[in-house]
Amino acid sequence: MQTYPINELERLTGVKAHTIRIWEKRYGLIAPERTTTNRRYYNDKQVKKLLNITTLLSYGKKISKIAELSEEELNKEVLKGATPQLHHKLIEAHINELVKCMLTYDEDAFEQTFSASVAERGFYDTMMQVVYPFLEKVGTLWRVDKTAPVQEHFASGIIRRKLMAATDALAQPDPSASSFLLFLPENEWHEIALLFANYIIRATGHKTIYLGQNVPFENIVKVCNTVSPEYMLFFYIGAKPMKEIEAEIKGYAEVDKDIRVLIAGRNDLLPVKTKLKNVTYLPDVNALQRFL
Repeated sequence: MQTYPINELERLTGVKAHTIRIWEKRYGLIAPERTTTNRRYYNDKQVKKLLNITTLLSYGKKISKIAELSEEELNKEVLKGATPQLHHKLIEAHINELVKCMLTYDEDAFEQTFSASVAERGFYDTMMQVVYPFLEKVGTLWRVDKTAPVQEHFASGIIRRKLMAATDALAQPDPSASSFLLFLPENEWHEIALLFANYIIRATGHKTIYLGQNVPFENIVKVCNTVSPEYMLFFYIGAKPMKEIEAEIKGYAEVDKDIRVLIAGRNDLLPVKTKLKNVTYLPDVNALQRFL
């Protein structure tokens, strides 16, 4: 069972360390264990309980009332969901549920929570308001848990399936529509943002040629020589040195000067686009939508 110091518990749940200590002392909500040097630490079970508590708080429940609930009653209250007047507070609840499902590899519950969010706010807003904040919390787990990459792969696999299924459900684009070549450069593996971009581009009626992760440069050249897309879009997310990135982007920009090159991902890419006339930097999803 993984353990978490109180500062990591704060980042994971969104509850301030000071508040956690008050809840421990006043209500006995969770009982931390202590190291030999008297430092608090918490386990997966306590993390899940605290996430349940924050979910009920997002529903408008008072902490004093939550403290009176047994473990079984706490779980039942979470499953009941928010009242109709509090649906706007479901976002935090859905994020918390996804974290809990990831920690326990509960695929059925993960699917149900994702589907409930889509039913509540639609696919696009689920990605923006629930999935991306969830992935930020996963980033916290990467920093504190040696098994977190495995948990992230579990959750990412489900999200990837959802993105591909949603894209497949879209209407076929008009044959005369503009085409976008989508890929991740060599040694780039984080595909969710690219899959989401693929969904957005297809949803606006454009065509896409989707190549996926870790695509060698020479393959991009071959595709462009064969189909001549109007645009190419790719992401940099990993810790690749900036000099290497600049050289790669220059290479993509020179494949065909008539192809508009769109780059996204790391926020330190902005200076690169000012040096190349056919390169545009997209800082976020809204910038992609404006471009489309």
